[in-house]
Amino acid sequence: MARLFRRRDENRKSLWDKIVDVALTDVSVLVKGMDEGSLEGLEETLIAADFGVPATLRLVGVVEQLASRGVARTQRDYLRAVREEIAAILRTGRSDTALRFNFEGGPTVFLVVGVNGVGKTTTIGKLAHRLKKSGRKVMIAAGDTFRAGAIEQLRRWAERVGVEFVGSEPGRDPAAVAFDAVDAAFRLECDVVIIDTAGRLHTQGDLMKELEKVQRVVAKRLPGAPHETLIVLDSTVGQNAMAQIRTFKQIVPLTGIVLTKMDGTAKGGIVVALKEEFDLPVKFIGVGEGVDDLEPFEIDDFAEEVLEA
Repeated sequence: MARLFRRRDENRKSLWDKIVDVALTDVSVLVKGMDEGSLEGLEETLIAADFGVPATLRLVGVVEQLASRGVARTQRDYLRAVREEIAAILRTGRSDTALRFNFEGGPTVFLVVGVNGVGKTTTIGKLAHRLKKSGRKVMIAAGDTFRAGAIEQLRRWAERVGVEFVGSEPGRDPAAVAFDAVDAAFRLECDVVIIDTAGRLHTQGDLMKELEKVQRVVAKRLPGAPHETLIVLDSTVGQNAMAQIRTFKQIVPLTGIVLTKMDGTAKGGIVVALKEEFDLPVKFIGVGEGVDDLEPFEIDDFAEEVLEA
């Protein structure tokens, strides 16, 4: 996996440097344990890095326990322990970061949801490219019929990466587009169908009905579909990503997360916060603008790098 966090300022302190400054600088902390001020400083630093309250309390508890038991003697001991606890959080519950494919006959269907502006269309294009490179025949379906621009943008992505495309006229029933796409995938013997959806939360009632219908129609055409419902989130918006998941999980059963713009944030703690809160695995991360800049999420690599960002 490519480096997740690209520092634009080499003089900027990493998250671990900040943790050391507020909690682990004093040698007496390493010998006698952490005082209340050090723990509060650690909490504030982790929350500021978007780890969220539940995950922050869990990580602070680990550090406090190590200090009180005297089993951590160096800053390196604490760093290793925090990394291991981050990885443990990400491996708890639903932790399969790989995509689920349909092996029962017919195409695999991926439903992609998310608010407008998070990079959903670009993510679909990159995912289609990645799947095609792996040897699969892929189709993209323009299910966001509310925006003519979204339809045209997806069409250009399909042409760019050389995959099949099912479009529509603006205003057409998105569920009908999804049904036609799955139908065409059978006919053209496609392995994967990626269906875009609308993300206009200011009309949440309409969106809810629309997405529920899309899911219902897809399942009717192909039992077991969609095989993944992925929510695309902009990693730079921090805790707003939590609110977006809360909204969409009320509408459709989400199976995984794609985080965009990971190369543009130093607050990777949002990955841990999302997992602790919703038990949803991150499947992919966007690390750049190129067509190949969509990387599978690797738990150990993330735990290694997030504290150094």
